Formats: sequence, structure tokens, C-alpha cells
Amino acid sequence: MRWESRGVSTSDGQALPGLQRMAGLVRSVQTPQFEGITFHEVMCRSALNRVPAAARVPFRWTINPYRGCSHACTYCLAGDTPVLMSDGRQRPLARLRVGDRIIGTRAAGGRRRYVVTVVLDHWETRKPAVRLSLADGTTLTASGDHRFLTTRGWQHVTASGRALRRAHLVDGDQLMGFGAAGAPPEVGDDGLRAGAQTRVSVDTSPGLRVRSVQELGTLMPMYDITTGTGDFVADGVVSHNCFARGTHTYLDLDSGDDFDRQVVVKTNIAEVVRNEVAKSSWTREHVAMGTNTDPYQRAEGRYRLMPGIIDALAGSGTPFSVLTKGTLLRRDLPKLAAAAGSVEVGVGVSLAMLDDGLHRSVEPGTPTPRARLDMIRAIRDAGLPCNVLVAPVLPGLTDSVEQLDSLIGAVAEAGAGDVTVIPLHLRAGAREWYLRWLEAQYPDLVARYHRLYGTGAYAHRRYRTWLQQRTAPLLRRHGVDRPAERRHATGTPDAPDGTEAGARASPPVQQALFEPPA
Repeated sequence: MRWESRGVSTSDGQALPGLQRMAGLVRSVQTPQFEGITFHEVMCRSALNRVPAAARVPFRWTINPYRGCSHACTYCLAGDTPVLMSDGRQRPLARLRVGDRIIGTRAAGGRRRYVVTVVLDHWETRKPAVRLSLADGTTLTASGDHRFLTTRGWQHVTASGRALRRAHLVDGDQLMGFGAAGAPPEVGDDGLRAGAQTRVSVDTSPGLRVRSVQELGTLMPMYDITTGTGDFVADGVVSHNCFARGTHTYLDLDSGDDFDRQVVVKTNIAEVVRNEVAKSSWTREHVAMGTNTDPYQRAEGRYRLMPGIIDALAGSGTPFSVLTKGTLLRRDLPKLAAAAGSVEVGVGVSLAMLDDGLHRSVEPGTPTPRARLDMIRAIRDAGLPCNVLVAPVLPGLTDSVEQLDSLIGAVAEAGAGDVTVIPLHLRAGAREWYLRWLEAQYPDLVARYHRLYGTGAYAHRRYRTWLQQRTAPLLRRHGVDRPAERRHATGTPDAPDGTEAGARASPPVQQALFEPPA
């Protein structure tokens, strides 16, 4: 593998958040084997990340050796942009911190309503600036990759990007929100509780009409956040946030994506983990890896960060789990098996389909289904338990009884201990890419997806219930419906709506709702 190295200066527009801009400590590398991707090698200061309680996952700590930002806006807004907090006050974006409670939005009953959400991450860098002017006099300074919610969906600020087609703002577009002069929504007495929903629907007004979009021709400090709802309210306008590799958990839709691909590599992370777990304050709680970015993505073959992390956790008596679709995990099976002799170790593999043609189309660049089945067998042969996420289930493409039965049967035969089934999740960023792909490959399904997802990220609850009813007997038949509390011990997540994969079936849902027209 040939890697091209180049230094990162203080004025480098590609520099990512957290980069230690000191000579000898940071470099950016590119290679033909990873066309279009830049790897930024950094010296991190911390490794153990506390998961906010509002995230409602069965673990409190994560480690991410890599940070990617594919399929999402990167470093979006100027630092002085006011962001609406859960108590109704405004705070500059640059001053937000992880754990802060702010206002986001969520689809509810065919409408989008304001809800309380939590800041999960916060970044800073320098990007070319674009000024967006609205009819009410509001001006917003953002990067061209940023998205705002409009009456015709999420739109980039500018048209420039890798993609040939990219939805972007034009004069006359109507942004969604209450505007700089409007009254913010009142959350009420439970305003500090994440998930609290207001009575106010997201709407627009004449003052939120786009008057102009002007590239300023200069680099400026830019900030962005990750939130629990996937968005936030910036100067009275609904703004979509940045995800660290937004579809890495559900879909790897790298090829043809229209964003700069940047991956941060925390080269010293094993040493930092070792120091953090050696502290007397560390209580040896379970640590989950692979919940945000895949620790066994292809670059791990070069950087080899995971062996040191495994040694550090096991050596301190810290239980941990790994979720991946990367077959590089097989390299570390002896080390994982040895660690399991002293701490609880959970291993999970995600697999969405058996069809090789569909896999090449929707998950390009990831290990084949057969390679992942072989990895499950290798994990079991190493004496380790292996949980499998059948995810994402694609409505109309991978959700027939025959397809699900074949897939669940295959992973059971390979040795899966239990299986969790999760339908497709369409957060902003992944949503636009996937729907364009669907329109090109399966145009007859587009209307069905709009009915199932509306403007939200999750499929309609009736579909999720229908899918649970369909898969529950298949899971029981193949013996992979292990109780949820045992899954939680290894950090394996439930379905996004909290439904247990092998739970008792809900009352039957009218099948005609989803087959075939849904």
C-alpha cells in the first residue's frame, strides 16, 4: 500500500477537529487504495467516551479508534450562530458542550414537532464560508456542505460537491423554523428531560424565504454538533447536524457520495486507554466499540489500533464488546479469545442480506455476505459467542419471509448466539443518498418508502411491529431469540424503537399495509 504523507498547517482547510497542529504529531495521508479519502493521524487526549443517559443504550462507555464524517455536513456553521437551548435561551454554537440539552425536531403524526435533545459531540475547523440571507434580515454563515430544512426537504447550502446532482438552496426557498424574530417553542416544566416533546409543530413563515446565497471567498472557523435527533435550531432555523460516519452502523454507502471523506485516526489511542483504565476512579464498566464507527474498517489493516486497545481493557479487568462488519476482526481472534479468559467479551457482526448483487449495489466496499458468515464461524471456532445484527432490513427488498428465513437460518447455522433485527434507518445525509439510489435502481418502491418514512428517520411504527411479528417465529425456529437481558450484557443494542428482537409478538398488524404497496 502506497501512502502519501503531507503536513497539516494551521491554515489547512482540511484540518479536522482535535488535530494537534504541532510538527511531528499530526499528518494527513492519502492512498490510491482509498480513493477520495484522507486519513488524519492525530494524538488524542482521551479515549473513553461517556454515553449520555438520554441515548437509552445498554452501555455507558464507548471507544472509537477512528472518527469518520461521511454522508453528512462537515463543520457547518459560524461559531457565533445562536442555538436554541431546552430552557428557551440561546447559546453560541462555539460554546456548546457535550451533554447540553437543546431543541431539535422529530416527526410525529405526519408533522414535525420540536423536542428536547442532547448534544452528543462537538467539533471545530476552518472551511470556506458562505453567507445565507433571509427575507427577515437574518444572515447565517455556513459551509457549502451544510443542510437546512426547507419546505421541499433538506437542502445543501450550495450546489458544489462531488455528486453530479445535489439538492441545494436557491432564491425563494422557504426554510423551516420560527425565524430570528419569531417566538421559540415552550417546552414546559419537563424541559430538561431529553425526548420531551413540545406542542408546537415546525412551520415556516414569509420571513424565512431565501433572498441570496453568497460565497465569501474566505476560510472561517466552523463548528458543528451531533445531536440525538439529528438536527438543531440555529438562529430560528432547523439545521441538520453532522454525524461521525452517519451511516456506518446501518449502511456503508461510500461510493458515489457527494461529500469530502475524512477519517481521523487516533494513533496513540491504545496508550491513552491504558492510562485511563489504570486510574483508581475507573470502575471497570462495560465498554462498547463499533457503536459509532467500525473499529475494523479497512484502515485498521494498516494502523493496527485494536490489539493495543484489547490488551489495555483486558489487562485492567474491563469487560468490552465489539460490533463490526469488517472481516479484519479475524486477525485479532486469538487476542480476543485470550481476553475472554479474564473479562467478559462480546462480539457482534452486522449482516443485512445474502444477495451478492444487492450487496454490491447498496454496500459497496464492505466484506461480502459469505465472508461475514465465515467470520461468524471463525468467531465461534475461537470459543467466543457471536451476536448478529440483521441490519438494515430494506423494505420491499430484503423483508420477505423467504429472504429473512434464509438469512436468519444462515447466521444461525454459522453459529450466531442470538439475532437482533433492525429496519432501515434514514437519518439526514443517508436519506438523500439512499432515496436517489432507490429511484435509480427500484423506482417502483419510491412511493412506498415515502409512505413508510414520511419525513422521519424511522419506518412507521406499524411497519416495525409488522417486521417484528414476521421475524419473531423465524428467530424462535432457528434458536436465536435469546432474552434481551443477556444481549445487554455484551452491549448488543435493541431495535431503534426499543423493540426486542425475540420479544413476544404484538397483536397482528394488517398485512396488506406492507405487502406489496405498503
